[in-house]
Amino acid sequence: MPAWLHRLTLALSALVALGIIAGLAVVLAQTRAEYTQVRQLEIRTRQRLVEVETKLAEQELVLERLRSDPAYVERVIRRRLGYAKPDEFVFRFEE
Repeated sequence: MPAWLHRLTLALSALVALGIIAGLAVVLAQTRAEYTQVRQLEIRTRQRLVEVETKLAEQELVLERLRSDPAYVERVIRRRLGYAKPDEFVFRFEE
């Protein structure tokens, strides 16, 4: 095999290898960017989950009080619905 043909074969092989490496680098960069985005989404979702679980726990406490504490039920009804006892006046002030 002539030397020039051998060098040409090596050069073409090197170019093909570089092309493959460049293609893999592009795919790796895209995959890394997607992974970073998904990871950030997961972090935000976990934070939101903690917030929602906290709110749920607060609402469960309110629900339990509504089920078991008649004085609390009366207070909530009076405040939210403006109910009053007989011969009682309710004054509402706009803020």
